[in-house]
Amino acid sequence: MSANPLTAKIAAPYARALFDFSVEQNIMHQITADFQNLEIFLNETSELTDYLASPVVSQNAKREVLTKTLQSQVNTETFKFLMVLVDRERISLLKSIITNYLELVYETASIKMIEVSTAFAFTNLQKNMLIKKLKELTNAREIRLVITVDSNLIGGFLIKTNSKVIDFTVKNQLQNLAKHLDTVLEI
Repeated sequence: MSANPLTAKIAAPYARALFDFSVEQNIMHQITADFQNLEIFLNETSELTDYLASPVVSQNAKREVLTKTLQSQVNTETFKFLMVLVDRERISLLKSIITNYLELVYETASIKMIEVSTAFAFTNLQKNMLIKKLKELTNAREIRLVITVDSNLIGGFLIKTNSKVIDFTVKNQLQNLAKHLDTVLEI
């Protein structure tokens, strides 16, 4: 959800074009599954992301690497799209394009992407209870959580949606207490 605004602006038309194409060709589910898997794969292999983003590496070399690593793993149309990105020298925007595309799909399917920062990892029960509550609050059919563990929060959690931030962290409560004490004690 958080990305460089310029990158997101450049990536948006590519994501929209692929989304429209996938709906028109009735292959949205396959491309969405490919992009969900590709997003995980790229997050786990930063070397590949760096390689694809490198201006020093030739288009042919990038095409060859993608052919060897992904051609047999993804839908034909997804692979053709990746080759278009290589040809247009936009493959470095792949992560942002994936994010934009998935946001379009989730918006269409009434699925909300919500970022949650927490001091400690959630148990499955906590995660399910949070999803249930967020469904009630947002009227979404489905909730996708992007969970980040940040020990600086001390305890509690922080929820970010497109337009709201809800802060239940101990760090925030301590900061509010300090502000209150400053005003009361007039230090």
